[in-house]
Amino acid sequence: MADLTLDTARKILDATLAKGIEKKLKPLAVIVLDARGCLKAAAAQDGTSLMRAEVAHGKAYGALALGLGSRALFQRAQEQAYFIDAVNTLAQGRMVPVPGGVLIMDGTTLLGAVGVSGDTSDNDEICAIAGIEAAGLKPNAG
Repeated sequence: MADLTLDTARKILDATLAKGIEKKLKPLAVIVLDARGCLKAAAAQDGTSLMRAEVAHGKAYGALALGLGSRALFQRAQEQAYFIDAVNTLAQGRMVPVPGGVLIMDGTTLLGAVGVSGDTSDNDEICAIAGIEAAGLKPNAG
């Protein structure tokens, strides 16, 4: 699998949302981007707040932008705040460096990223990982 197909992106999306329902989390927004950063799939459960999709997109986008899961970006933001701020300025503010943005890997090949927002960042990340694994792929949360 060289590219992230729409069918695979939908599997990831559905399994991510299912994990949130299973864990009885707050309503989630999920964004799936391909390796180029283009939108492949998106959904927001009923009751999500206004900016959840944008936050989810920022988590996935940030992971792709630096090639690190957003948990690693969060750690780096704590250790090197000026670097993350500078990169986010270059990215025109589109990065959200907190857990919940997970790279989608097929072996060593980067296929894209999933961003989840709606519950705690840790729970968002758990759901993204579950979605990627349900599609038979490897998550990299950082």
